[in-house]
Amino acid sequence: MFSPHAAPVSEPAGAAAPVESLLYLHGFNSAGASPKAQLVAAACATLTAQGERDLVCATPDLSHYPQAALDHAEACLGELPGTTLLVGSSMGGFLATCLAERHGLPAVLINPAVQPARFVADYQGQYLVNAYTGESFTIGTAHHEQLLALQWSRLVHPQRYLLLLGSADETLDCRDALHAYAGCRTLIHPGGDHGFSELARYLPALFAHGGWTLPATL
Repeated sequence: MFSPHAAPVSEPAGAAAPVESLLYLHGFNSAGASPKAQLVAAACATLTAQGERDLVCATPDLSHYPQAALDHAEACLGELPGTTLLVGSSMGGFLATCLAERHGLPAVLINPAVQPARFVADYQGQYLVNAYTGESFTIGTAHHEQLLALQWSRLVHPQRYLLLLGSADETLDCRDALHAYAGCRTLIHPGGDHGFSELARYLPALFAHGGWTLPATL
């Protein structure tokens, strides 16, 4: 049963000890320079500057092709020290789930795409330009086929996950995530949009899931 209420941030459910690194995976047609990615990276830098340990953060630019994006994310994961907290938004949440299940890692998912193959099927042939990188591409059958191949069926360890959902997501139906991630700790922002523009308010819970406590002055 999902609850919109947070567990106490002093008792993180994701990591038994503070993670040593964080990997942020952006959404489809976004980039590591997105506001959410940079907000998380800045918080990591603050924790490193004010603490006794480093929290290494990576916010890679991922391919619009799902398999290439997952391969790149996994390569970045292999270069990070210690246990890594995965943070993924939208399509990045789907990829973070793939990696969390494969490597047994804690993950925070922000309005995650649950069955993205079904979503992109409706947009095949659409021409897009990435506002951050300037790259242009057309959604094709390869996007759909790769997502079908990557689709996971069920979560082995729901306790590894923290979901951040906007109740008024204009792109994805948050009820799909509530069903697919049944048993995961979940925070629902009333009226929240797909971009989850109120992420700053949820950073304490996000980092607590990785065993870290944000300073009050952040």
